[in-house]
Amino acid sequence: MNRVLALVYGVVCYLVFFLTFLYAIAFVGNVFVEKTIDSGVEGPLVVSLIIDAVLLSIFAIQHSVMARLWFKRAWTKVVPEPVERSTYVLLASLALILLFWQWQPMKAVIWDVRNPNGRLLLQALFWIGWGVVLASTYLVDHFALFGLKQVYTYFKGASVEPIPFKTPGLYKTVRHPLYLGFIIAFWSTPHMSLGHLFFAIMTTAYILVAIQFEERDLIHSYGDRYREYRQRVGMLIPLPWRK
Repeated sequence: MNRVLALVYGVVCYLVFFLTFLYAIAFVGNVFVEKTIDSGVEGPLVVSLIIDAVLLSIFAIQHSVMARLWFKRAWTKVVPEPVERSTYVLLASLALILLFWQWQPMKAVIWDVRNPNGRLLLQALFWIGWGVVLASTYLVDHFALFGLKQVYTYFKGASVEPIPFKTPGLYKTVRHPLYLGFIIAFWSTPHMSLGHLFFAIMTTAYILVAIQFEERDLIHSYGDRYREYRQRVGMLIPLPWRK
C-alpha cells in the first residue's frame, strides 16, 4: 500500500509540475491565459516591486535550499526518500503558482519592437528557449529530475541508481543548457514591460547564483570528472576554443 501511495503521489506531483510548466510559458509570453506577467490592474510602483521581489524570493529560497545535499540528508529523515524529489517538485510548483497568482504588473514600456522581422525573431527565440529547457531535462533524465523515476522504482521494489555523470547533446556545448534556455525565454520578447524586465533581471541573477551552489554539489558528487568538464566547457556561453 505504501508503494502504491508513493506512486500515486509522485504522479500527482508530476502532473502539477507539468501543468505549472505550461502555465509558466503562457505567463511569461503573455499568451493563451488570462493572468500573465503584464495583465491585471497596475498598482503603486514601490508596492509592486516589493511584492514581486518577495514572490521571486520565496521561489528562489525554496528551490535552492531544498536542492542542497545537506538539506536532503536532513529532509529525508522526515520525508521518505522515494518521494523526496516529488515533494521538492510539488513545493516548487506551488511557489510558482503563488507567484503567478499574486504577481503585480508594472506596465511601463521598456521596448516595443514594431518591425515584423524583429518581432518574429524575438518570438522564435522565446519558443526556442523553452524548447531548450525541455530538451535539456530529457538529455539528463527527465523523469528522475521530476521524481517519477524514484516512485516507480520504489513501487517495483528496486533501488534507485544515482544519475550517472554524462554530457549528451547540448551539454557538450555548455554546462547548463537548461538555465541558458530559461534566460533566452525570459529575455526574448518584442514587448518588454518594466515588470517583465524586473522578472528577467531577478531570475537571471538567481540563475547565476544558483549555478555556483549547484556546481559545488556536482563537484562533491562527481569529483575530478566534473572539474575537468568545468575547465573544458563554458557555463552558459559556448567556448569553442576550449579543448
